[in-house]
Amino acid sequence: MQAVVYAGYGEPPVLTDVPEPECPSDGVVVAVRATGVCRSDWHAWKGHEQVPLPQIPGHELAGVVTEVGVDVTRWQPGARVTVPFVCGCGRCEYCAAGEAQVCPHQTQPGFTGPGSYAERVALHAADLNLVPLPETVGFTAAASLGCRVATAFRAVMVHGRVGPGDWLAVHGCGGVGLSAVQIGVALGARVVAVDVADSPLDNARRLGAQAVVNSAGSDAPETAAAVRELTGGGAHASMDAFGSAGTCISSVRSLRRRGRHVQVGLLFGEAATPPIPMDVVTAQELEVHGSHGMPARDYPQLLAMLADGTLRPEELIGETIGLRQAPAALEAMDEPTAGTGAGMTVVELPG
Repeated sequence: MQAVVYAGYGEPPVLTDVPEPECPSDGVVVAVRATGVCRSDWHAWKGHEQVPLPQIPGHELAGVVTEVGVDVTRWQPGARVTVPFVCGCGRCEYCAAGEAQVCPHQTQPGFTGPGSYAERVALHAADLNLVPLPETVGFTAAASLGCRVATAFRAVMVHGRVGPGDWLAVHGCGGVGLSAVQIGVALGARVVAVDVADSPLDNARRLGAQAVVNSAGSDAPETAAAVRELTGGGAHASMDAFGSAGTCISSVRSLRRRGRHVQVGLLFGEAATPPIPMDVVTAQELEVHGSHGMPARDYPQLLAMLADGTLRPEELIGETIGLRQAPAALEAMDEPTAGTGAGMTVVELPG
């Protein structure tokens, strides 16, 4: 089969022939119909996160089951499915509690094993991790659910606890940030979008953001002050959807008393330990949460909101390309704001 492969960190990814994936006894093989191009794939390719090499990237996928392992009971070939980017093992205490997103033995396509920039991909613990895809939800829209939309949905709903009339600040208007904007608006929140470029902020306005802040040239305290002024004292919930010391600190300082910060953007190197103002956290009784994807058990509510039109992930898609164009799309993410103005890129495969 054909797949996009990079042999080493930062080496050019290429489309090439690779062996067919082996079906795990507890898993399935899925024929990929669509897969998203995500900045997390770029982080792995650059070596910010260590992965086995050579590697096939890709973790946001939807497709059709073609092969089923001998221990699988819930799935048959022909099923239309999507999957969280974090797949639990199905055996540990966290999976038993329904918290597969923090499974210590988790697998992740494109990170712990070959991913979905390929014609077919193997997935583990299928009975726990696979999500049935309604006929009303297309493969291209579903490809956004596995990472950015699902991550934003759980961050806003579970950790942010955003409700009607609340102020939600979103720092970074890439894929997950714009997803958070759309979700916040759908929940009746008033959204402030923060970014360093006008194009993604224009997208945030289009999706319903009530206010925007262009933070180019501003430090974290200045950006936070602008958000607090716009929200009349600070946001009820704020998300760092980009992942930098500056956006993290700005998000925390943007909150009103007893507000909730949610860290979604990945932090690497020196940025992994930002100087969070814990004096403010203590004095104002702020909550600080990390959020890492969403388990399969939480997908029904998300899919219901897609089915009734409350959420429209297709509005976040800017470009669809073929597998042959995927290497160039990954390399284009060397620019920090690449793709944010046009929306997410989805690779479509025939089938």
